[in-house]
Amino acid sequence: MFVVGDLILAIAKILDTLLEIYKWVVIIAALISWVNPDPYNPIVRFLYSITEPVFRPIRRIIGFRLGPIDISPLIVILVIIFAQSFLIRSLIKLGYKLGGG
Repeated sequence: MFVVGDLILAIAKILDTLLEIYKWVVIIAALISWVNPDPYNPIVRFLYSITEPVFRPIRRIIGFRLGPIDISPLIVILVIIFAQSFLIRSLIKLGYKLGGG
């Protein structure tokens, strides 16, 4: 049973790392959007291609209720923090309960 626990712990740590990286990508994309970036820059295109599929549904649901302020990056960051605080920690506790670590 300890193998399953170790597997769950490894998955939880990988997910936590990926969520942390994506959180920073969202922050960088939000900061870059404030300075009117060159849309042909490869870094800008990469950031938009990674973040826009997540921002678009949030913008569709919420819209721009605060005027010109786009709060979709903030909502994505809050969802990531929730996932890290609740879901990942629950996976880690489950992994330890099953004999991992």
